[in-house]
Amino acid sequence: MARFEQRLKTTPNQTGVYLMKDAQEKVLYIGKAGSLKNRLRSYFGSPEGLSPKIQKLVSRVSDFEFIITDSEAEALILECTLIKQFHPYYNARLKDDKTYPYLKIDLSEDFPQVYITRRILQDGARYFGPFATAGSVRKTMDIIKKLFPYRSCTKVITGTDARPCLEYYINRCVAPCIGAATKDEYHNVIQQVIMFMEGKTEEVVEDLQNKMSDAAATLKFERAAVVRDQIRAVQRVAEEQHIKVASTTRTDLDAIAMAVAKNETWVEVFFIRQGRLVGRDHFMMEGTQDDSPGRILGEFVKQFYRSAATIPRRILLQHPLDDIELIRNWLREKRGAPMELLCPKRGERHKLIQMVEKNAAQGLSQMRVKWLSDSDAIQKALIHLQEELNLPNPLHRIECYDISNIQGTNAVGSMVTFEEGEAKTSQYRRFKIKNVEGVDDYAMMQEMLRRRFGRLATIKGKGSTKIHSPRNGNYTSSSGEEAWKTVPDLVLIDGGKGHLSAALEVFLELGIDFISLASLAKENEWLYVPHTPEPIILPRDAHSLHLVQRIRDEAHRFAITYHRKLRSKRSVVSSVDMVTGIGPKRKRMLLRRFGTLKAVKEASIDDIAAVQGITRSLAIRLKGVL
Repeated sequence: MARFEQRLKTTPNQTGVYLMKDAQEKVLYIGKAGSLKNRLRSYFGSPEGLSPKIQKLVSRVSDFEFIITDSEAEALILECTLIKQFHPYYNARLKDDKTYPYLKIDLSEDFPQVYITRRILQDGARYFGPFATAGSVRKTMDIIKKLFPYRSCTKVITGTDARPCLEYYINRCVAPCIGAATKDEYHNVIQQVIMFMEGKTEEVVEDLQNKMSDAAATLKFERAAVVRDQIRAVQRVAEEQHIKVASTTRTDLDAIAMAVAKNETWVEVFFIRQGRLVGRDHFMMEGTQDDSPGRILGEFVKQFYRSAATIPRRILLQHPLDDIELIRNWLREKRGAPMELLCPKRGERHKLIQMVEKNAAQGLSQMRVKWLSDSDAIQKALIHLQEELNLPNPLHRIECYDISNIQGTNAVGSMVTFEEGEAKTSQYRRFKIKNVEGVDDYAMMQEMLRRRFGRLATIKGKGSTKIHSPRNGNYTSSSGEEAWKTVPDLVLIDGGKGHLSAALEVFLELGIDFISLASLAKENEWLYVPHTPEPIILPRDAHSLHLVQRIRDEAHRFAITYHRKLRSKRSVVSSVDMVTGIGPKRKRMLLRRFGTLKAVKEASIDDIAAVQGITRSLAIRLKGVL
């Protein structure tokens, strides 16, 4: 304390936030205090009353600074902001909280889409989240897409398209693109999505029942049957979401519990709306060693609800929070309405918290097993890539596609395959573009993808048991027709948003919704995925970025090699074609004798005339052309 004694004497006895730094000016810890002087003195007094974590912190502190605020509520907000900015090692903090995705529905659009986004803007759109795990947001999107026929495409809707995509024929889209649904009818579908996400499934069912009755009354029995099936699907999902521990209340609430490891904590959150479990997620807290349960949960609540799209009427907690009154008042102000922080000790709500606690403990146990098995750098890169792209399945197999052409000539496509992060050259495939004239990379990419995945869609239509997949354990590396039966976990397109849209159009056309899709743009090395307008920017030093660059470069190399081969062959054949009297057989004889066009050019007339089938006069004409 002696080194800071003079500074502590002049420290104000006011509310504020303090930052502790090491000798390199790195922020080690950030805290708030009702009295800065008293709080800072408590660190630099006798070490006997300090926890091992705080003792280690104090031993590294070389300097501190503070910021005075007008109230503890302001100090709380500033503390959260600074923790997110500096990620101090000794603070309990959300791990990578800036990457959590949300579902976004922009109602200002004429025909709104359901996006995945990582930013909440004050733009009047509806946001749902945040989601934490790689598969949770995709799983939610899969559910609502099966239940509600909103559009998956990103095209401009004019209502004048000649024909819809496959989703219309399987009742997955109301097809505003061809005018099959008006703007109001489409918005009604989007409102049903919003009500479902809010847990208002009974209102959704009531609305659908009215539509079914109207369709039946006007003798539109086929339409009534489609709506009937939709009602059954919504009710089935609602029954799966309904949990008995929440059945006694109709209020909205979040239930939060945790399981603590050495330096990390698994926090489990159940989202319950109108008595139904509409979602669950887990979040990791770092720097939690030696912290009390109330402090860890308090830090989670502050950092999580700082950016959450909604705050429910009640939040159930496994342990009482430190600074509970301060946090409650802050949440009330942020919500703009009354809310409660409760720590139930008996009854149905206590049983709910116990269920969440069991799930947290199980999740932490599974993560420990994963830590032991995922030590390889490539596996870590695959896991990071899966997380960043919000993909539902581990990336066992990645296929990458590229187009190579010069002003539309000798256009070729390449498919390269990586399994467990390693190239499988036996699975590489080349495509000669046959049906596209001129320079149209998008159409060429679509032709290649139709030829590749048209086979897979046909096989799937005949029976999914014929499809090989690394995920279901029946896949073995093979060549020939067997290779076409393999389902990749990710299809990577070499190109930007335009190439991705072209690929997505083929997938929608073929009814392929079981394969993830992404593109890698060369200019900034940004990744794009469907339903997410913003690019996914991987850190420049990330192994996951290096992996996708390697895969993309391999696809480019394979395409260029094939393109050069065809161009060389074409140049030889075109020159020889100009000579009357030289047909396919004589061409083969010339190429077999000399090998290349350059060798033919350098050969003498006598050498050429010595080739079987080539007369001297024919050799003279050929040399004249070459």
